[in-house]
Amino acid sequence: MRHRLGLRTRVTAAFAVGALLLAASMALVSYELVSRSLLEERERTALRAAYFDAAIVRAGLDTDTPDVVEVLRSLDTGGGRRPVLHLDGEWYARTVDSGTTTSIPVDLRRLVAAGEPALQRVRLDGQPALVVGVPLSDTSMYFEVNSLRELEQTFQVLALALTTVAIMVAGSGAALGWYATRHGLRPLTAVADAAEKIAAGDFTARLDPTTDPDLTRLSSSFNQMVDRLAQRIERDRRFAADVSHELRSPLQTLAAAASVLARRREHQDERTATAAGLVADEIDRFQRLVNDLIDLARSDHPARRAPVDVVALARDACHALDLPASMVHLGPGVPATWQVERRRVAQILANLLGNAATYGGGPVAVRLGRDGSAGVIEVDDEGPGVPVEDREAIFDRFVRGRAANTRGTGDGTGLGLALVAQHAAAHAGDVTLGDRPGGGARFRVTLAESLP
Repeated sequence: MRHRLGLRTRVTAAFAVGALLLAASMALVSYELVSRSLLEERERTALRAAYFDAAIVRAGLDTDTPDVVEVLRSLDTGGGRRPVLHLDGEWYARTVDSGTTTSIPVDLRRLVAAGEPALQRVRLDGQPALVVGVPLSDTSMYFEVNSLRELEQTFQVLALALTTVAIMVAGSGAALGWYATRHGLRPLTAVADAAEKIAAGDFTARLDPTTDPDLTRLSSSFNQMVDRLAQRIERDRRFAADVSHELRSPLQTLAAAASVLARRREHQDERTATAAGLVADEIDRFQRLVNDLIDLARSDHPARRAPVDVVALARDACHALDLPASMVHLGPGVPATWQVERRRVAQILANLLGNAATYGGGPVAVRLGRDGSAGVIEVDDEGPGVPVEDREAIFDRFVRGRAANTRGTGDGTGLGLALVAQHAAAHAGDVTLGDRPGGGARFRVTLAESLP
């Protein structure tokens, strides 16, 4: 499955890429303009200097016995310019330097020989240079080879500076994008926080419509949705509670009548006694179903936390099912007292142990551990386990696993594990089902923020 980046990451990356492209474009344009300007200025300067030096050479040659080398040495060219004179087919320089004369391009010589001043960039000893040619007469040409090494170094410094600026601008763009998304997504964060509270059963969570004028419609619609959802859930909960309470009275009457029949079983024939036993069993199952429905109707509220000795609570749950207290194991470094709601945790333990005893071949261990600040309850059984395809649906209401149809009596209400999931959610936690090492099933309940 392809991983999709988050909105904040995508917006930050877009800001960074956009800033980098803009900075890179500006850097390239700036580099091109500055380098061209510096190079053109250097060419104009070199051409003016060559004209000035050519005038001096022309004056020095206008004698009866000119000393060409001495004339060239009299030029104030510094270390950056090398004068070369082509006179009557011969090359003259201050020193013997064949590399300088051979670096002068043939095309440039032709242009100067034709009486036109010219210049051209070349490479001399691996370094950039600018050759300027000035015609003196029909038989003489004056050339100056100007080093461009300092100018090339200037270009390198300029490129490094512009690259650094582009990187800094890209980083600033990323920071701006992160800042913009952090503040721009703050209203959405408020929506997500409110949705999490509502999912945890807190239907008092609302959004402030005045926080952001652009999100007033969203906030109002969200609040209206929550109001209607809360009303619908409260109506359904009240209906379930009312129906369950209304059923209790006739159930108590039926239970009393069934008890009378059970006490008179020795005066009944076999068929009547069997029928009376079946009626009593179904009435008992019906009473447990009604009690579970009442618990479900009031389990949507957040847990009312208080310090609870969970170890003692687990041992009491084992004792109620005639299970040994030694089955309860407290993990190392895990405190015995948790911040939970006693009634809910007691029902979680009772339902998981009862489920294991009825459908899982019997419980083998109850482990109390921690995951950060969350308390963890694990109940292992020694049954065949639960198929993977049933592990999510088994926590739905009125759903029982396939094992309930093949093992046990099948007289469960189908609400026990749904209550476990509901009570875990009330503690901002969850319940999962996996395989126990060595065989069997392992139910794992996480109760968030229950440990210091």
